[in-house]
Amino acid sequence: MPLLADYAITPDVFDAASYLNEELGRAYLQQIKRVLLSEGLVRDLREGEWRKVFSDNRRSWHRHGKELLKKLAAQGRLVRFSPALDSLPANDAEWCAEALGTQHVIPFTGGVIVTEPVKADYLTEPLVARIDRLSSARWWAARSSSVRLARHVAAYQEHLAPVLRCANSIMFIDPHVDPKRSGYRGFATLLADTGARTPVPVIEIHRVCWEEPRDKRPRPEFMNGLEQRFNEAFANIVSTAGIKVEVFLWDDFHDRYLISNLIGISLPNGLDTTTDPNNLTTWTRLGRDDRDNVQREFDPASGRHELRHRFVLE
Repeated sequence: MPLLADYAITPDVFDAASYLNEELGRAYLQQIKRVLLSEGLVRDLREGEWRKVFSDNRRSWHRHGKELLKKLAAQGRLVRFSPALDSLPANDAEWCAEALGTQHVIPFTGGVIVTEPVKADYLTEPLVARIDRLSSARWWAARSSSVRLARHVAAYQEHLAPVLRCANSIMFIDPHVDPKRSGYRGFATLLADTGARTPVPVIEIHRVCWEEPRDKRPRPEFMNGLEQRFNEAFANIVSTAGIKVEVFLWDDFHDRYLISNLIGISLPNGLDTTTDPNNLTTWTRLGRDDRDNVQREFDPASGRHELRHRFVLE
């Protein structure tokens, strides 16, 4: 299961009337809040019509549910999906059907969270799970803070798909990313996967300004040559995808990450690939504070590294 998963939630989950008392509702909503705000996305079904349901004051929306919705929106975790069914859902069970309809467009990496009455209409559907019995759902229990995967582009695409498709900002941090090296030839595919959407994401690549570890001096001829190689390898892909990529060349660093507004991931081998099918790597999801700290580390204003050169691909 990817380190960032996507879910759908039927409106009744946010309704205080779905629970025996307010405290029980708070406990269940807190349970999903911790997950969604650190490792989740929520499908805003029918191009945002799902979110509009919560403006209906005839239902007793739980105050913690309304708070969760605000935070999901503020963090960019509500992802609009085109309508899957012919008509606008008229009740919670129909919203579940709408959610399941989107599975045929982009398969869920998580599932659909509902309450007991809605689950009663989908008893045999494993993608649908009651909020009070989430631990028994295989897709919920499969969540992990780390993942083992093969070091090839298809595996990277599979595990990064929600990030590349939905993040508003993405930093690829790898000291040795270089289109001249065979292991990075698939990197262009990951860049292409970030495009063709609105708003256009902010994309950055961070690497060191040198090639040989025995000589880390910032040589202008190497940095200019590297800029030319990036342009030759990625400019057409960036233009076709409709994105802009800023590249930063730093004095020195070692660790490798992918940092986005949705998730931070530690990448021990970076995004380098190998043809050896037995060569695996382990990616780990960063806590929010660590993610933010890494992001600040690679802000030119931080002064934690010396920026030697920067250029833009567009």
